[in-house]
Amino acid sequence: MSPSTSPYTPFTSPSTPSTPSTSARVGPRGLFVRPAGGDGVVLHTVVEGSGPVVVLSAGLAMAWFDWDPVAELLAAQGRTVVTFDRPGHGLSGPALAPATAAGEAHRIAGLLDALGPHLPGAGAGAGAGPSGEGDPRTGIGPVTVVGHSIAGFHVEAFARLYPERTAAVVLVDASVEEDPRTALPAAWRHGAARALGRAVTAVGLPAALGPAARRSVVRASRVVGGDPAARDLVRRCYRTGRVWRGALLENAGYLDAAAEVLALGVTHPLTVPATVLAGHDGTDGRGALRWLDRQAGLAERLGARLDVAEPAGHLVMMDRPHQVTRAILDATDPDRRTGRDTGRETGRDTGR
Repeated sequence: MSPSTSPYTPFTSPSTPSTPSTSARVGPRGLFVRPAGGDGVVLHTVVEGSGPVVVLSAGLAMAWFDWDPVAELLAAQGRTVVTFDRPGHGLSGPALAPATAAGEAHRIAGLLDALGPHLPGAGAGAGAGPSGEGDPRTGIGPVTVVGHSIAGFHVEAFARLYPERTAAVVLVDASVEEDPRTALPAAWRHGAARALGRAVTAVGLPAALGPAARRSVVRASRVVGGDPAARDLVRRCYRTGRVWRGALLENAGYLDAAAEVLALGVTHPLTVPATVLAGHDGTDGRGALRWLDRQAGLAERLGARLDVAEPAGHLVMMDRPHQVTRAILDATDPDRRTGRDTGRETGRDTGR
């Protein structure tokens, strides 16, 4: 995202909120926004481009800059790209409680409400979805929501709870739990996560090991290559106890969020186009094939189109940014929705 194409110039006066309880101000690479309602956590948000809106949400312990390759491609294709850090991630404020699927869906809605007056080119007709309605309060048409890994729970919940605001949903190597069960009560798990987070922060582990741990995880989650993120950004985020505590707390609520999404599927049918983009490393290993089967099962449950990004590790947006971009653009293309009939259609691609 080069300075010459910075999307923040239109936001010269974002400090004037659309409502008294909504605030936003210019940040290093975007905005710091406190959506109205919710838990009051300030969210670091980056906006790029102009046109129909696409919202990108990264996986556990990841940051806004992990979407940079995809965000640049989408902006070049005439999309307004909104990338944000959940509480306890990236540069956002600390997490106050474990994330819930519905809570994160409401957070996305609140973020769009707060950003609406400041989004360039995202008029009422932009990104028209099945209903073509959008939200008259913000002037934003239905948006495409994209979630990677655990964020797949969040964007699926958004699409189910806010169908009139959703053009399409895209799940990028999303978390899958067919029968989520927890052995310990939620209060115990959340308490243990908070205690562990305080302990690792007190002994200085984030400052000592944070950036190295981040780089190791990224390398292990790709088929080739290391961490493309700028070192100063990695140090700024991963040397903080805030991010470690946020990741531990969100992980503690992982199975609860999975169960919540399955329950929403009973009460809130999915009525918008959906795509499941699964990463596959190209091998015939048992684990790799089992993962593809589970992703196919997810697509079948959602009535979604299934695409396979190959070769790719879990961080598909880094290994296959062009294919992720195509999947997002195709999600609102009626000619590409035939795969939703079976949920088993596969699109393989060998180009980077």
